[in-house]
Amino acid sequence: AQTWRETLESFPPMKNELLLRAAEGKETERAPVWVMRQAGRYLPEFLAVRKDHSFFECCQTPSIASALTLQPIDRYPALDASIIFCDILVIPQALGMVVTMEPSKGPVLPEPLVDPSHLARLRTNVDVDKELGYLFEAITLTRKGLGGRVPLIGFVGAPWTLMAYMVEGGGSKTFEKSKSWLYKYPEESKALLNRIADVCADLLVGQVLAGVQMLQVFDSWAGELTPHHFQTFSLPSLIHIAKKVHSTLADLGHPGVPITLFAKGVHSPSSLAKLADPAQTGYATLGLDWTLDPVEVREIVGDKVNLQGNFDPVVLY
Repeated sequence: AQTWRETLESFPPMKNELLLRAAEGKETERAPVWVMRQAGRYLPEFLAVRKDHSFFECCQTPSIASALTLQPIDRYPALDASIIFCDILVIPQALGMVVTMEPSKGPVLPEPLVDPSHLARLRTNVDVDKELGYLFEAITLTRKGLGGRVPLIGFVGAPWTLMAYMVEGGGSKTFEKSKSWLYKYPEESKALLNRIADVCADLLVGQVLAGVQMLQVFDSWAGELTPHHFQTFSLPSLIHIAKKVHSTLADLGHPGVPITLFAKGVHSPSSLAKLADPAQTGYATLGLDWTLDPVEVREIVGDKVNLQGNFDPVVLY
């Protein structure tokens, strides 16, 4: 197998490093621009591919995932980053759960975790190379296809967000089942979050070794938690991911990459304050949703952490 050094040396030189400089806190001539769901249904060329392939077939076929990642970059030269085409729910799949994508309902997990006895159904040891190696292949293919035009971002869903899907059996408006776990089974919830976090970290490390230059952790449902529950359950697992990624890469002699945390809906000053110091959290950048004022956030978090986001996506319509 190639070493990560050989993989990196095989990629074309970078022409646009605006995003990477911003993530390091350096002054940039303008704000770098990218879109979280960059490939997708708004693109006719994406829909043309999807006519013949199921959603997870697209994720699990490296040539298709790479082509879908490149589509928006080919169409919109103004974009300053690409994000690999995949889905956060590949981690529950790697843990042994069935996940389907239904056109009318979105993601469906037909056998959710109803109570802690169901934790025994999950794989105890996940070999990410075996279960999710298709993602690493897609990343290396994409770095070559990008030709150095823009950096490539890798990602995972956060443990709390993934746990919510795994317990609810899909999306939810109330999160009553997954939040009930936090009240009724706090220790089992923490154990599940840690198990998920370990797989998240391994998957992120693999993405970096395959060629991504920045990482993002999506805690899409973080805003459904009380500040106490976010700080008690979600935050420790988020910090565990970042620290494991940084330490594993350091042990391999890799220079490492910046990690962004997008904890959507987290507005409490006490929670934001706990994300202020990258030396403590491992996250160089915080992604802000469009309901936060970055000036106010900056006053809360100080000047050590970088901020991205806050653009209202409806402007694009």
